[in-house]
Amino acid sequence: MSSSAKSSAQSGSPLLLKVLVFAMFAMFAMTTDSVGTVIPEVISEFDLGLTAAGSFQYATMSGIAISAIALGFLADRLGRKVTILIGLVAFGLGSALFAAGHDFLFFTALLFLSGLGIGVFKAGALALIGDLSRSTTDHVRTMNLIEGFFGVGAIIGPAVVAYLLQVGASWKWVYLVAAILCGVLILGVALARFPQPVKTSAEPTRASDAVRLMGDPASLFFGTALMLYVAAEAAIYVWAPTYLADYTGSWVALAGYAVSIFFVLRAAGRFLGVWLLGRYSWGAVVALCSAAMAALFWVAVLGGREVAIFALPATGLFMSVLYPTINSTGISSFDKGRHGAIAGLLLFFTCVSAVLAPLAMGAMGDALGDSRYAIVLGAVFASLLVVLALWNLARQPFATRLAERNAADYAAIGPEATD
Repeated sequence: MSSSAKSSAQSGSPLLLKVLVFAMFAMFAMTTDSVGTVIPEVISEFDLGLTAAGSFQYATMSGIAISAIALGFLADRLGRKVTILIGLVAFGLGSALFAAGHDFLFFTALLFLSGLGIGVFKAGALALIGDLSRSTTDHVRTMNLIEGFFGVGAIIGPAVVAYLLQVGASWKWVYLVAAILCGVLILGVALARFPQPVKTSAEPTRASDAVRLMGDPASLFFGTALMLYVAAEAAIYVWAPTYLADYTGSWVALAGYAVSIFFVLRAAGRFLGVWLLGRYSWGAVVALCSAAMAALFWVAVLGGREVAIFALPATGLFMSVLYPTINSTGISSFDKGRHGAIAGLLLFFTCVSAVLAPLAMGAMGDALGDSRYAIVLGAVFASLLVVLALWNLARQPFATRLAERNAADYAAIGPEATD
């Protein structure tokens, strides 16, 4: 490992930086993962169909996808701190402006702006975590902690929306609360000391880096796995509230909390994932959890709404480990000087799926007159992920590459830092 790469891993306040990243993920999860709770209100308020109302999901994820693929390299070119600040300002502005109007297209545009901001600061934050990690394994465990805090935000967001509706207030307040929290984070990031910029290549990073990385076998594998996972997850947090809204059986009260229970289990499972990954290989954990998730999906499909009330929330416990483990292992497969670009590329894959999968589910639900088909598609995507995970477990195509990155890129964190 070169001296420049070693110094880049040094930071005077790694704990503070990790806490800031934890808070960022919890903050934006309040808005992105409350969309399933907001959509039924939007349908009623603006008299929309499923496909049109899903624009609240498509707009955010399209913004994240565009900024991730086009601007993820900024974390490598401008540094983690500046990139994170740019993204936070855009997200905060998009959220705060919800107070300035009440028009569906206006709200959709604001969500797109917020998505652009999320894509920028998330790429910077993910690259920062790579700088602070001591090994690829440590990177995976830290990412599970981060996504655990994301899960906490995903619980808080829908709960805030539910409380607002209960007291007769507007659902828009969830975005205004996020804007306030974003302002606090902007101040914290501005005052924090960050590691020296990572430089492992003499060639400067540019926007085309992410496109070039797209042809790498590791990019294709981890990107595909993330797309399948996100497609399955979207079936629950985007469309399950609408699907279960038609339930009229003996568990009506529980149906209203099904998605909240899903988020609680997903958050708890991510902290459990830290423990699992300390004892088993990432490939084994991904294969086991994806298989359990797919099984529960098919139980929900075959059992109907009466069974889905229990089976769909339970998937959260097994989904919890999948995204952070796949994402962080994919990032760790590349040198730290390209972590911003690869984080942006993998985020692009994620968001493409987060747009197209819910769109397909909404369109199919409109065409066939039943939102049940969102759950059917979720089960199909989950099953495809199982196939990919089992292939990876059997072949272990990236084991040598990850070992090389451990030897070349990761080092103990020292005391030096910079603004």
